[in-house]
Amino acid sequence: MNCYEDFKKRGLIETESHEEIKDALNNKSISFYCGYDPTAKSLQIGNLFAVITMMRLQKYGHKPYVLVGGATGMIGDPSGKNAERNLLNEETLQANINGQKAQLENLLDFNCGENSAVVVNNYDWMSGFTFLNFLRDVGKRFRLSEMLAKDSVKSRLNSEAGISFTEFAYQMLQAYDFSYLNEKFGVSMQIGGGDQWGNITAGIDLTRKLHSNQVFGMTIPLVTDSQGKKFGKSEGGATIYLDPQMTSPYKMYQYLINTDDSCVEKYLNYFTFLSHEEIESIVQESNETPHLRIGQKKIAEAVTELVHGKEGLDSAKRATQFFFGEKIENVSDADVASIFEDIPSVTLSASILEGGLVIDMLSETPLFKSKKEVRRSVEQKGVYINNVAVASSEQTLSKSDLASETSMVLRKGKKNYCVVTFS
Repeated sequence: MNCYEDFKKRGLIETESHEEIKDALNNKSISFYCGYDPTAKSLQIGNLFAVITMMRLQKYGHKPYVLVGGATGMIGDPSGKNAERNLLNEETLQANINGQKAQLENLLDFNCGENSAVVVNNYDWMSGFTFLNFLRDVGKRFRLSEMLAKDSVKSRLNSEAGISFTEFAYQMLQAYDFSYLNEKFGVSMQIGGGDQWGNITAGIDLTRKLHSNQVFGMTIPLVTDSQGKKFGKSEGGATIYLDPQMTSPYKMYQYLINTDDSCVEKYLNYFTFLSHEEIESIVQESNETPHLRIGQKKIAEAVTELVHGKEGLDSAKRATQFFFGEKIENVSDADVASIFEDIPSVTLSASILEGGLVIDMLSETPLFKSKKEVRRSVEQKGVYINNVAVASSEQTLSKSDLASETSMVLRKGKKNYCVVTFS
């Protein structure tokens, strides 16, 4: 299957600027770009869809230019936002750029010959402009009526927050990025989310006016969940980041495995490299046995391994098994904190690990109101340390009972947990 037909069947193309895109994707090797403003030190899982789309284009022989917005990140794109962004200082921006660049280099292929990926930073060319020069060379090519007609601008103009001149001018900066990349590197197509359409068309127009070159634009759908909400937020509102220090592989895996049945086919097409035949088979099997969550597991496994490698996936799957009774051992404090984040915790003195009694420790946790209750629960074989049943309330403790560097996980019955940290 050709590139364009594959993209169409997967539902990856929302809008395309010219019908020539089909021929370019199928029969040529083009250079294209996608931009990211470094508003955080890590990309989030919502950004991953565009990265995977770039990976697909690269596999079809096209050359990706990944633009990190060292300049535009100082302003912030108003597209899809209902309020002004907080402005970041240069030090924070650089740290964010370094973090995102490392993630992109882990996903795209930077060593595959002529279509190797390239990272560029628009600060490199924007920093040379004076304000007057930019107005003379670029600003004069823009018409106010056209800028005001952009959806990203209109929605903000009609909102209570309004829009500052700083954010209003953002589309000029992004448009210049496209024209610069076209002149400097021969980039002929920009891709982005649906909310970037106004910025993309501004770049197409400016490139034509500055260089008399025809370039193209293509948007991919904005990924949403079954409720129509933006993809990438957990139920508690936490953002799912690609950085394992910000979102553990376990949390990413759990977020994806909880995908609603109605989104399975869409996410399989968006986020995996499975063939159309494989996806059709998985969807059919998922529809016949929804309780097995076959499709959700395929999505969770594919994305977690892509981002965190096989080791990260194995860690996430193993952590999932902790809730099915597998012994908890050889994990880190960070793993315990992430896996059991929403579970009650207590901090006790590490001295109890030097021969102290289990009954004394358990009676100090929220799981039990008294030592009498501890004894009764232990006798009924209903108390566990790191998922190993406690044989006697009088047994002693040592550091070998720890699941991680400083903590152990207690369980009463089937579902009542408590994390104990020793200090």
